[in-house]
Amino acid sequence: MTTERSRRGGAATAPAGRTATPGSGIPRSLVLLLAAACGLIVANNYYAQPLLPDLQDTFGVSSAVIGLCVTLNQLGYAAGLILVVPLGDLVSRRRLIVPMLVADAVILAAAAAAPGAWALIAALTLAGVTGSVINILIPMTATLADDTQRGRVVGTLMTGLLLGVLLARTVAGALDELAGWRLVYATAAVLIAALTLILYRKLPDLPVPPGSSYPRLLASVASLVRTEPFLRRRMAIGAAGFAAFQLLWTALPFMLAKEPYGYSPAIIGLFGLLGAAGALCAQPAGRLQDRGLAHTATGLLLTAIVASWALLAGHEILALVIAGILLLDVGVQGVHVLNQARIYGYRPQIRSRVTTAYMSAYFLGGSAGGALAVTLYPWLGWPGVCAVGGALGLAAIALWATERVRTAPPAETVPPTEPAEPAGRDTQEGPAPHPG
Repeated sequence: MTTERSRRGGAATAPAGRTATPGSGIPRSLVLLLAAACGLIVANNYYAQPLLPDLQDTFGVSSAVIGLCVTLNQLGYAAGLILVVPLGDLVSRRRLIVPMLVADAVILAAAAAAPGAWALIAALTLAGVTGSVINILIPMTATLADDTQRGRVVGTLMTGLLLGVLLARTVAGALDELAGWRLVYATAAVLIAALTLILYRKLPDLPVPPGSSYPRLLASVASLVRTEPFLRRRMAIGAAGFAAFQLLWTALPFMLAKEPYGYSPAIIGLFGLLGAAGALCAQPAGRLQDRGLAHTATGLLLTAIVASWALLAGHEILALVIAGILLLDVGVQGVHVLNQARIYGYRPQIRSRVTTAYMSAYFLGGSAGGALAVTLYPWLGWPGVCAVGGALGLAAIALWATERVRTAPPAETVPPTEPAEPAGRDTQEGPAPHPG
């Protein structure tokens, strides 16, 4: 079914709608399209952050209530990871991706027309659920890639995703300044609708593993977490890192909107451009995984997260705030890319469930970080936010420092709920070539 191997990008996968062979390679053009897709989809989860002070004024609610736009969106994303993403191991991934994107476009249009704060919160919660489609796209792409290109491919997709996260704030602030916050979500709805049509035409499919069921799939996610200490460690480190990330970006707009800065949403949105440094480190981080340096690199990046909060504590000096944002984004995004590349060393037949376990913990951590921000900032101010952020970084370093003693690389096993494979299928097991 697959086409002839090309000289660039590994291999040319099957035409749109046709079944491709796992591990046969993926062309650069499709990788770049999927990277752009990840960026456009994930941006919908972050448009609200620079708009929070403006949304609070528009609807006349407290910062704790309007902060639910961020917190419940992340919880919705986690719900999608737990309940929807495992279906990627049960049904055609292409037939799952397209309807989810259609629903995403409709929900974003509803957000643009929301008559009140709670209607907007409900729409953004549902957008979190449909936005979890990213975590069907990423393992699908990793499965198409061959072993020699997997780290680079995941790094490219993560670059697109991280640019979406970071540029979302800048775009949202600019559109809000131009014509109000409703234009932000109307534009997002149009972009997702266009993306749906393109992926419908370009996306190949993968074989569907036989012999399982939805309840067994959900049970096997729990089994993976219970039996794989390597995965649990990645989940805990990722959750702590993303909690720190969301803590910063949820509290930062409130701090910048007040004295001594008093910035508008458009100016606050521009701070998202600083996070491009984190996106630029995605591909180099993927290459470090390919070279077997993931463990050492993870420790250095976690140290950068702790150091960033020391800089951010000097919030009355703008240069320190900027330096802290740069360092935090590089640390969090680099660790996340390394975690992603390492967990995709598990067998292709269980990658959707591995993704579910890891990303559920990741976004539950992010939701907790957002909730901490809207709770801590009115109570303890920016110093309290920085203290908790530093503590999260130190907790992640403690997990990393004990990893080689307490955690083995991914076991070369499949959970008991995994059906037997038919003859002739890919039987590669175990960790990535360089578990770090």
